[in-house]
Amino acid sequence: MPARSPSVKQPVSAPKQRRLAPGTPLSSVFRNTNAMQHHTLEFLQALIRQYGDIVRIRFLPGTFYLINHPDGVKRILQENNRNYNKDAVDYRVLKEFLGRGLLTDDGPSWLEQRRLMQPIFHRQHLATFGKLMTEATLAMLQRWQDLAGQQQPVDIAAEMMRLTLRIAGKTLFSADLDVDARTIGQSFTKANQVITDYANAPFPPLFIPTPRNRRVLAAGTELVEVVTRLVKQRRQQSEEAGPPDLLSLLLQARNEETGAAMDDELVRDNVMTLLIAGHETTANALSWTWYLLSQHPDAEQRLCEELDTALNGRVPSIEDLANLPYTRMVIEEALRLYPPAWAFSRHALEDDELCGYHIPAGSDLFLSPYTTQRHPDFWERPDEFDPLRFSPERSAGRPHYAYFPFGGGPRLCIGRDFALMESRLVLATVLQQYRLRLVPGAHIEMAPLLTLRPRDGLPMTLHPVA
Repeated sequence: MPARSPSVKQPVSAPKQRRLAPGTPLSSVFRNTNAMQHHTLEFLQALIRQYGDIVRIRFLPGTFYLINHPDGVKRILQENNRNYNKDAVDYRVLKEFLGRGLLTDDGPSWLEQRRLMQPIFHRQHLATFGKLMTEATLAMLQRWQDLAGQQQPVDIAAEMMRLTLRIAGKTLFSADLDVDARTIGQSFTKANQVITDYANAPFPPLFIPTPRNRRVLAAGTELVEVVTRLVKQRRQQSEEAGPPDLLSLLLQARNEETGAAMDDELVRDNVMTLLIAGHETTANALSWTWYLLSQHPDAEQRLCEELDTALNGRVPSIEDLANLPYTRMVIEEALRLYPPAWAFSRHALEDDELCGYHIPAGSDLFLSPYTTQRHPDFWERPDEFDPLRFSPERSAGRPHYAYFPFGGGPRLCIGRDFALMESRLVLATVLQQYRLRLVPGAHIEMAPLLTLRPRDGLPMTLHPVA
């Protein structure tokens, strides 16, 4: 019997070492949860300084990953976006408020909505909406004549909310929402607070009927009633009645293959989304812009000189915007320092690697334009207001996702061009008649709710241009 050959053991390759992101210890759960609720922005910035651009944070009831590096943001929003959906805690609770519209939906149903709604925001429609924006702004300036004569401080944050809600009413419904403005404003302010409180400390789960959870679930009831009534009124009208607006375009939208339209519930949810996103975020962007200009007279002077040269006293139109490059830079810089959509999240479906760190399937990830857009590696003197950093020369070479106030990738905000147009037209129209000055001694704080607001308003005085 032949001798057996000795068995040869094959070398076993060691499994690839998974590099875990640095982060807070388990013992910090309650401290972190409290800090996130009460000192949100300072807490996030302190974590980044201590741990770096990818931070594992333990909260009640789970672990989150803060992603602060542009490469990580790009991986999530663009390169591997199919691995990340919106089944994270903030969107789960936001869905209770806004329903399953374009902002909160996921998967094939989201893609279908996006295809239906994309044509609504084409340039041909934006040109029509631009005239409505300047008309609403001129109406506000007419009212300001009395306010300026009284020489009393005006809450510019409230004024911008009122203006952008009026613009949303005209562009969405061809309607004046002044009658419903109080209900809409109060409903969203209440929802803004209770939803943020829950998202920062999502325990106990919403299905447990605690007093706080009942407040969260009831937050949007009044707003739903207003929007449902407006949609119902339009359904009862003929499609030809009145000028084309966003609601009529929504009702007329059809699937290219099946010819199917949106059902009533989906129309309502998307109107809710457009109404809130279309006035709340732009109002905050404008408020912070006025605040920054009041603190930087040289930038304001340069902006006004550009407006004088390009417009010569005319009311601006969409065609003028190409000749107002510095105006756009001012808006972009305000959005960098004070992004209304200051943070949002994603949920990892499968394992991934971000900036060399392992991200387990099932993780919730937290992205913050506020922190990334102040990253010292990508922004010189990041806390200073400097619109010229958005000039072509200085923008060259900057990572794309060092700046993402409208998100990015396939889920880039569908209303970005609408919002940028509105902001520039309002700014250009107002500055031809008024200068706004912060009340001396006013202390302005940020309130990082669903959007980044001035906490107690923005008291300013109105100074007519001679």
